[in-house]
This record gives sequence, structure tokens and C-alpha cells, in this order.
Amino acid sequence: MSVQDLNGLLSSIQRNPGIPLDLDWVDTIRVNRSAVERRAASLPARRSVKKKHQVAWLLKAISCMDLTTLGGDDTPGNVQRLCAKAKRPVRADILDALGAVELGLTVGAVCVYHAMVPTAVKALEGTRIPVAAVAAGFPHGLSPFAQRVEEIRASVEAGAKEIDIVITRAHVLNQEWRALYDEVAAFREACGEAHLKTILATGELGTLTNVGKASAVAMMAGADFIKTSTGKEAVNATLPVSLVMARQIRDYDENTGFKVGYKPAGGIRTAKQSLDWLILMKEELGAPWLTNDLFRIGASSLLSDIERQLEHAVTGHYSAYNRHPMP
Repeated sequence: MSVQDLNGLLSSIQRNPGIPLDLDWVDTIRVNRSAVERRAASLPARRSVKKKHQVAWLLKAISCMDLTTLGGDDTPGNVQRLCAKAKRPVRADILDALGAVELGLTVGAVCVYHAMVPTAVKALEGTRIPVAAVAAGFPHGLSPFAQRVEEIRASVEAGAKEIDIVITRAHVLNQEWRALYDEVAAFREACGEAHLKTILATGELGTLTNVGKASAVAMMAGADFIKTSTGKEAVNATLPVSLVMARQIRDYDENTGFKVGYKPAGGIRTAKQSLDWLILMKEELGAPWLTNDLFRIGASSLLSDIERQLEHAVTGHYSAYNRHPMP
């Protein structure tokens, strides 16, 4: 598919409006863990991305990155530095050597807590980089429901264009699909024009079948993206979980005609890992999911390792991490 064809396709993508909860559909979802694990293990082995192709894929990974800071010690200063990095994620001399200056490379979004949304919005003025805010009682999702909804509205009012919410895990563990649907639908309504990224906290859902069912219900409720993790769980993004979620996205697209985005987050720290997830998107969902309209990687330290790989492509040597500092 040419760049022109892909751009035309993306411009025609309609936002997922959600559909009525279909419990018959949910009940049919079953996941064979051993088959999923075999398929997930085969993906990196089947494709080997080398040299110039690897450089192109790594630049693509940067463009799909949600550059994130979610620390209790966040300050306006370090958020401003993060936003500066988001606008210029790779050193100018490396981009020049790669012939990539004209790409106008930036990350996909900057993700912060609500308190830092105004700082990030101001720092990113004049760019097309959206600010994403974590909300709805992140990371545990156990604060009062009205408070979670109000938090979403407050972040949207402050200028966030994307909202990363976390579901109530108990709804999944207790098979309370109507409660999960109603929760996500309410969060979607509170978002208004801002896009809703629904975090399933897959490491706490018990089974891959639960992951599949929760993915389907979240999309039925109007999620624009489904996301693996908060990054705070003991187990975050894994390829088997991502495979299950990607196939639910594919099924939803085939059954409704609406494309939903995907975001793995937590534990993706190396350039090689980012390639594994891009390969999974290409193999399971196709070219549209190789853009930041439909694919994001939640990351904080990942960018430094990708920069090191890009410098190696230019010089033949690996540099120290302190040559590619993050805020």
C-alpha cells in the first residue's frame, strides 16, 4: 500500500461510536492459551528487520510513542523538558545523517497526570502533539465513580485530547459485563471529543479469555483504544496478551466496520521490543495499525534505547545512555 493510499484510508477512519452490549458475542469468546503463546513466540522469529529497514521501523516506533511521565515527583520543569523531547525526539545530527530531517518526526502524544495537563498543553502549543491524561482513579480505579467521571471532565476542560482511563477489574473477574459496559460508556460520554483509551490492566484479569472478553466489551462501549496496562502492575504488556487483544480488535472491525486502536504499555524498554509489537500489528491487523492514529506504545525509557540504535546505524558504535538523556 502506498503512502498516498494509506493517508487516504486513515482520513476516512470513523471514530468508534460503540454498539449495544452483545452478551451472546461475549459468551462465544474463548482463548486457547497454548495456541496463543505459540503464535506470539513465532512472530519475532518469523520476521527479522535489518539495516535500513530497521531504521525506518524504529523511526515509526518513535512516531507511535506516548512519551510518559507518571511520577509522584513530577514538576512543571520536568514536564516541560519531556515536551521538548516529544517535539524533537532524536538528536538533529542523527536525523541529518539518516536523511530523515524532513520527516518532521515527533512522538504520538505526551501522557501525564491531570495536574500537569495545563503545563503540557502550553509546552506543546503550535504542534500537533496531543496531551493524554490518565484519569478515572488511575492506576487502581477504586475511587468513587462520580469522582472518576469528574476527573475525566476536568482533564478534558484543561486541554487533554486523549484520556487514558482504567477499568474496575472486579467487573471482569466477576463476569459483570453489563457493569463494565456501563462504566466504560460513561467514561466515553465524559470524554466528549477527547479520545478514550481504556486500560484493562491485563496482568490482573486472571485469564486470556477474560482479556478477550474485556476487550470486546470495552470496544462495544465506545473505547477508541484498548490498552494493556497502567505500567504499575506486576505484569504489564506481553506479546500473548497483545495477540489476544489484537484479534478482538480485528473481529470488532470485521463485525462492525469500526477500527479501534491498540496501546501496549509497561515493560517495553528496548528497541528490539518495540519492533516485536510493530511486527504483531503488521501481521495481525495490517498497515492501518502502523500509524499513531491506531497504534501507540506507552513508554518512558524506550526512547533512549531507540536513539542509541539509530546512532549505531550512523556510526557503527553504541553510545552511552547519557548521550540521549530523558528529562
